[in-house]
Amino acid sequence: MSVTTEATRSSVRPEDENLGIKKSFGYGLQHVLTMYGGIIAPPLIIGGAAGVSTEQQAVLIACCLFIGGLATILQSYGIRFFGSQLPLVQGTSFASVATMTAIVSGPGGIQAVFGAVMASAAIGFLIAPFFSRVIRFFPPVVTGVVIAAIGLSLFPVAGGWIMGNNSEAPEYASLGNIGLGFATLLIILLLSKLGNAAISRLSILLGIVLGTALGALTGQADFSNVLDGPYFELPRPFAFGPPVFEIASIVSMTIVVLVILTETTADIIAVGEIVDTEVDSKRIANGLRADMAASFVSPVFNSFTQSAFAQNVGLVAITGVTSRFVVTAGGGILVVLGLLPVLGRLVAAIPSPVLGGAGIVLFGTVAVSGIRTLGKVNYQGTSNMIIVAASLGAGMLPVVKPDIYDAFPSWFQTIFHSGISSAAVVAVLLNLLFNELKAGNPPDGEGSVFARAPLRGVSYESLEHLNRQLKEGDYVENGKLVDCNGQEVPVITAEGEIIDVPICEIATDPPAHPDPAETAVADDAAVPRAGRPTNS
Repeated sequence: MSVTTEATRSSVRPEDENLGIKKSFGYGLQHVLTMYGGIIAPPLIIGGAAGVSTEQQAVLIACCLFIGGLATILQSYGIRFFGSQLPLVQGTSFASVATMTAIVSGPGGIQAVFGAVMASAAIGFLIAPFFSRVIRFFPPVVTGVVIAAIGLSLFPVAGGWIMGNNSEAPEYASLGNIGLGFATLLIILLLSKLGNAAISRLSILLGIVLGTALGALTGQADFSNVLDGPYFELPRPFAFGPPVFEIASIVSMTIVVLVILTETTADIIAVGEIVDTEVDSKRIANGLRADMAASFVSPVFNSFTQSAFAQNVGLVAITGVTSRFVVTAGGGILVVLGLLPVLGRLVAAIPSPVLGGAGIVLFGTVAVSGIRTLGKVNYQGTSNMIIVAASLGAGMLPVVKPDIYDAFPSWFQTIFHSGISSAAVVAVLLNLLFNELKAGNPPDGEGSVFARAPLRGVSYESLEHLNRQLKEGDYVENGKLVDCNGQEVPVITAEGEIIDVPICEIATDPPAHPDPAETAVADDAAVPRAGRPTNS
C-alpha cells in the first residue's frame, strides 16, 4: 500500500513543475521585462508629485524593484500562511497611485504616504482571512467578468506605452513610436508562428529584445546614461525619514487596500483558471496575507503598496509556462535589479512602444481567458446574461471615460475609478441579487427578459430542407424540434418572429425520435457531466 504525503500531492500540481535554473531564469526575465514599465511608473509619478531630486527618484525606483522582488518570491514560493504558491508577480500597485499622489501633496508629504501605507496594510492583513471567504461569491459568471475586465482595462496602458508614455514629449503619438510598437507586435506574432516550441514560448522576451534593437537602429532607444551613477547600492531604511501617521490619509488608503484585496483575489482566481489548479479560500487568504505583509514592510525600504500584476497573468496564459518557480526566479532578478542600479538603467532603456506592442498580446490574452470562462456559464433560463452585460458595462465605463466619477466623493472614486474593481463589485452584487436571493426572480426556466431570446433557431423559410439545419442529437417530439439537451429549437421567420408550426407537416426529411439509450449517449457526449449548466 502506498502512502500519499502532502509533498507528493503538491508535486503533481501544474504550478510545481521545476524547469531547471537555466529555463526558469530565462522565462523569469521575460516576466520582469513584461512588468518593468509598470513597476517603475508609480515611483516616478509619486516622486514627481513629492518634488524629490533625481537621486531620490532613483532611490524610490530601486526600492520598488527590491521590495517587488521580495514580495514576488514570498507570493510564488510561499511559506506557511504566506503566499498563494502561484505564478504571480508582485509590484507597486497602480490602484494606489491617485490616492498617494493626493496624500503626498498634503502637509505630511511622502512620509505621510509611507505611514498611510503601513497602517492600511496592517488593517488589510487582519481582514485577509475573512476577505478570502468571498470565493463562494465568485462563480464563473463573476470570475469570467472580472478576468475579462482585467484584460480590457489594461489596453489603455498598452496604448499609452505605444504612443510614448509621456504626453509632454515632442515625439508622443508619432508615427515612429506607433510604428515601433506595432513592429514589436508583428515580431512577436511571427515568432509565435514558428514551429520551434522554445522560441514560441519565449516570443514575448525575444520580441522585446528585437524590438529594442530595432528602436536602437531608429534612434528611439538611448543607452547613453546606463553607466552613469553607482553600480551597486543597498536600500537604506527610512531614507526619507520616519513615517507620519495621519487619520484621513490612513482612511483613504484603507479604501485603496480593499480595492487591492479585490484585485489580487481576482488575479489569484484568474491565474488558477489559467494554470488549471485548485484555488480555495485558504489559498486566497495566504496570497492576501503575503500581499499585505509585503505592503507593510515596503515603507521601511521606501516603497509602496504591493499587489499582483495582471499583465503577468496574461504572460502565463500566452506562454503556457505555469511553473511558480519561474516567477520566483523573476523575483530574484527584481531583487538584483534593485541592488544594481546599473542593470535597472539598462532595462529602463527599453522604449515604451516596445512594451506597448507586447502589451497588446498580453492584455488581450487575459481578456480571452475571461471570455473562455464566461463560455462555461449557463445563460438559458437564468439571469446570467444581464449580470455579465451590466458588470462588463460598469467595468468599462471608467476605462473609456476616466472622468465619469469626478463629481462623486473621493472614496467612491477610489473604488469605482478602477474598471477591475467596478466590474468585480457590480458582478458580485448582481450575482447575489439574481442567483443567491431567489425572491422576485422569474419562474424557473424562464430567466430574465434579456435571456429569453433563443440562442438557436431554425429558419421557417428553409423548413423544407430541415436536414441542412440539424445538429447532432436533434430529434422531433410532438411536432417540435428538440436538441440533444431536451431544449426546444424554435422556428424563426426572416423578420425574427418565433412561430408555432408542426415540423413534420413541412419538413421533407425530419429527424426521427431517437432511442432513449441513444439519446442519453448523445446528451452525455454533447454536455459533459462536469460541465452541465448550473445557476451560476
